[in-house]
Amino acid sequence: MPGQPAKMPDRPEQQPAATGMASDRFPLGAAVTLADLEVNPHPVLARLREGEPVSWLPALGGWLVTRRDLALRVMRDAAAFTVDDPRFSTARVVGPSMLSLDGAEHGRHRGPFTRGFGHAEVRARLAAYVEAEACRLVTAMRPAGAADLRAGLAGPLAAAVIAEALGLGNADPSAVLAWYGAIVDAVSDLARGGPAAGAGDEAFGLLSSSLRAALAAGDRPSLLAEAAASASGLGPGEIVSNAAVLMFGGIETTEGMITNAVLHLLSQPGQLRLVLDHPGLVPDAIEESLRLEPAAAVVDRYAARDVTVGGASIRRGDLVTVSIAGAGRDPAVFPDPDTFDVRRENARLHLAFAHGPHFCLGVHLARLEAHAAVRAVLGALPGLRLDPDRPSAPRGLVFRKPPSLHVRWDPGHPAASAPPSTQSSSSSTPGSPTPDCLPQPENSAHLSKSPPPRIATAVPGSCVLHRA
Repeated sequence: MPGQPAKMPDRPEQQPAATGMASDRFPLGAAVTLADLEVNPHPVLARLREGEPVSWLPALGGWLVTRRDLALRVMRDAAAFTVDDPRFSTARVVGPSMLSLDGAEHGRHRGPFTRGFGHAEVRARLAAYVEAEACRLVTAMRPAGAADLRAGLAGPLAAAVIAEALGLGNADPSAVLAWYGAIVDAVSDLARGGPAAGAGDEAFGLLSSSLRAALAAGDRPSLLAEAAASASGLGPGEIVSNAAVLMFGGIETTEGMITNAVLHLLSQPGQLRLVLDHPGLVPDAIEESLRLEPAAAVVDRYAARDVTVGGASIRRGDLVTVSIAGAGRDPAVFPDPDTFDVRRENARLHLAFAHGPHFCLGVHLARLEAHAAVRAVLGALPGLRLDPDRPSAPRGLVFRKPPSLHVRWDPGHPAASAPPSTQSSSSSTPGSPTPDCLPQPENSAHLSKSPPPRIATAVPGSCVLHRA
């Protein structure tokens, strides 16, 4: 989810002011383990939401908020619940940014990037690129009949698109993913109380050099160039820090958003059939997936003053973790909350993109990528199904997605066997269109100005679903 990603795992030591009696007052929270939250948190979150909607969890060293209305209160009130805290491990790796600042400084860091992530600007600048890149990746895997969609589509697409948006279009997506992985490992090491791995510093140095070179070149329009030209006064180092969190939010959460959506559809044959028969439901399926299993399961805040929420007395300095996953299954808002229902009318009330001042800056780009990826796999991979020999499920304490998503399809079907183009897809450059995947040239401009077309059936040899 580019723009304003959930913060990286940040688990400070327990605050003495909140321990002892707090654990006695919150027995449900005291019994929760990190394994409960990482493997399958939803039963635990349901118990907490009903009995202790704001609960002290010794395993987290802080409070966990699981009810939707209370989650909204915490995220909206930046005066009482801040991200600006020295324990914020992401800032210790990449420096201060819009992710780790509040108030006027948050606005100064976020403002220069806001216009570039607006709906109209995203569609005008990136829609054709996203559609073409999703198609290119799916076309390349089509003859094999099997793939890991997280490694083969979701991750590379997210990396390529955010690199393009930032003006790093010539960067190898695999290198971008490698930088990302090393920096995330460093942040995670700090969050666990250990030293950061040296590979993280090296990776951030490489990323910083690449971003600074793009800034210095100034030979193509990009979010970096716009930020540098703004009147906010951001220096090169500040632009680089913000670009880093944009990039890694764009990779981590968008990759999870795509992977989880495909997993949910393929795990529910009835819902998949609905989407295949009524492909206008693709966006609804993605929103329902975000509600059921948000890629960023939690966001963290720190209490800026003593405050009472949901009957819990929170002390200044306490860690307050908002469970986006718990809020998305609040039965007071979402009837039958554990069911994946692509026709759920209020699915967009989920909080997967957070709320308040730190609402996801890249929401429009994330949705654009997810729509393109899901349409591509459903349109070009006939008989798409989960690989029964390699099952997987979402996991993760902060970011939740399957470690892999192995699928199969029918490569002998005409839609899979049609030649992708006159040029080998393996030699095509990221974002370059292939004739069987994309609209004909006279329709290409339409991609950047209008929402994706309502779609109905797979056309043989095509990467996208089309009207019947």
